[in-house]
Amino acid sequence: MAYNCIVLVKQVPDTAHLSGKTMKEDGTVNRAALPAIFNPEDLNALEMALQVKDRHGGQVTVLTMGPPRAAEVLREALFRGADRVILLTDRKFAGSDTLATSYALKCAVERTGDYDLVFCGRQAIDGDTAQVGPQVAEKLGLPQITYAESILALQDREIVVQRAFPLGKETVKCALPCLLTVISSANQPRPPSARRMMACKLAATPLEYPALLKQWPEFETAEALDHYLTERDQKIPIWTAADIGADEEKLGLDGSPTKVWKVEYVVLETSESKQVPPTLEGVSGLVKELIQGHIL
Repeated sequence: MAYNCIVLVKQVPDTAHLSGKTMKEDGTVNRAALPAIFNPEDLNALEMALQVKDRHGGQVTVLTMGPPRAAEVLREALFRGADRVILLTDRKFAGSDTLATSYALKCAVERTGDYDLVFCGRQAIDGDTAQVGPQVAEKLGLPQITYAESILALQDREIVVQRAFPLGKETVKCALPCLLTVISSANQPRPPSARRMMACKLAATPLEYPALLKQWPEFETAEALDHYLTERDQKIPIWTAADIGADEEKLGLDGSPTKVWKVEYVVLETSESKQVPPTLEGVSGLVKELIQGHIL
């Protein structure tokens, strides 16, 4: 039996390069000052969906919500094996918290058509809330399996999944359709395929046509480029709030009850320091002090 999978992904700032220079005065992150990357655990979710397709057949559709440049992660998804990608972008989405974001994604998932499994990373590194996946499941009326590490069995309309936690593992069985949030230990995401990179190298949204025409002047017009990409399934569609039939009052700042009340900067300073000699006696003495101080 073939399964249609939807993967929800996000382009995030590379927080590994976060510093004082990349922060705004109000305490928020200046995203333009940081390189943008594919959210790590979303790559694990994409890999799990691709493995389902490899074993059982079906189609993998990747959805992302973000600014126009978020098309970069959709191209990467195509290079790795996704069949279909969609960009949700609209100024009406700006400022969305997890509640508004999950509502928009829910509307988009419903518009994609029939599906069996929805995958997403456990959480995004720019927010670390781990709320969007479960909220999407709730809004879609789907059962959810969080902290998914591996699919042990998938047959007919039933899935068996192993969940992983810091203190143990759990095996659960669930009826389809359902939503899974995937953790980083689930798999090793496959690299982009050189063949697919060549085949999809021109994949773009209509918003990117002006830049492509400068790079490939032989197309002459946007209409000619659009026809070329459409024929080869390389046109990345853009869905707006109107396209997914969303209630605008539930989007963006108006639909986001979460507000930043206060931002505090935490500076860690040492009151004293102690040098431990790199010997067995020195390390043993340090461990003894930590135990006596109830730190260990």
